[in-house]
Amino acid sequence: MVVLIFVLAAGLVAMGCVKADRVRRWRESFNPSAPELPDSAFVAARVVLFGMAGIGIYSAFQFMAVVADAEWSDDELSSAVSQAAAELDGTSRFGDIFGDDSGFDQEFAKMIEEEVVENGGGGAPQSGVDAGAAASNKPSDADYTVQAAGADAAFCVHVVRTPSKDGDYKPPGIAGNPGTVTVPNYDFAVTSRKGEC
Repeated sequence: MVVLIFVLAAGLVAMGCVKADRVRRWRESFNPSAPELPDSAFVAARVVLFGMAGIGIYSAFQFMAVVADAEWSDDELSSAVSQAAAELDGTSRFGDIFGDDSGFDQEFAKMIEEEVVENGGGGAPQSGVDAGAAASNKPSDADYTVQAAGADAAFCVHVVRTPSKDGDYKPPGIAGNPGTVTVPNYDFAVTSRKGEC
């Protein structure tokens, strides 16, 4: 699309550069009885042709900028994954009250995707990131392959989940009585490296 716009703009510029005498000769060869065109008509035609070419070139560059903003570069993804891993490293989170860890992979994959997008910077897209969980993942030790639309590079984010050093959380019960539910609390150690997991 961009190439077509540039070709059309070049054609318009070429048309605007044709000399007036040559155009008059062409007209006369096709229609000898046609009235002669004044020089002002050629000036106006050149202004219109160069203006249209300028608008075409501007539109092509705008289109290229939109396409560039819609895709991740390898450098953007590398920086975003590194920063996301650094921000997630050392964080704590509550687990499931019933001890059901079946949704851990999906939850942490979503968290990684959101952190990568958040750390992408101003030029990076706000979507297109995928953190694929490895088949061998366990809640205590998991790997995620992070990829993004437009980037050729892939990164491995390794997550180790351990019981929190601050201990589990026991919310208060009703009317000042001790609570009966304990919510597990976990600490996360997160690292990243280049390449798939």
